[in-house]
Amino acid sequence: MSRSTANRAPLVLVVDDDLRTREMYAAWLVYSGLRAAVAPDSEEAIEKAKKLRPDLITTDIGVEGRGHVLQFCAKLKKSPRTRKIPVIAVTAWSMGDCVEKARQAGCDLVLIKPCLPETLLLEIQRLLKLPAIKPKPKPIGR
Repeated sequence: MSRSTANRAPLVLVVDDDLRTREMYAAWLVYSGLRAAVAPDSEEAIEKAKKLRPDLITTDIGVEGRGHVLQFCAKLKKSPRTRKIPVIAVTAWSMGDCVEKARQAGCDLVLIKPCLPETLLLEIQRLLKLPAIKPKPKPIGR
């Protein structure tokens, strides 16, 4: 575990300009025992990364804001305050050299959409060296 302690679940910053995607991933992570913060664009994500110092960041490559997400990731990796935060790009941009550019910008991993929340959770657990725990479904209507 990076900065986390046994009493504090790791914090994941979910960056995506699509509200539903952002909320879906964040809800799944919280349901799975992690903490989540969200940002709709790269500008807010940089601010939150510096302030909150999340254990990991997930981001879409097509995020809106000042500068492309590749610039966002490169900026994160240059700052002493945020350089060690792992970054997972979750993107539908799999054509051309987008995946390679994301890696060159500093993304630790690139997952292609559609990406199931379970897949994202497993990769977060792997990168943060957390035990692989699958959430247990709760009964409906109880």
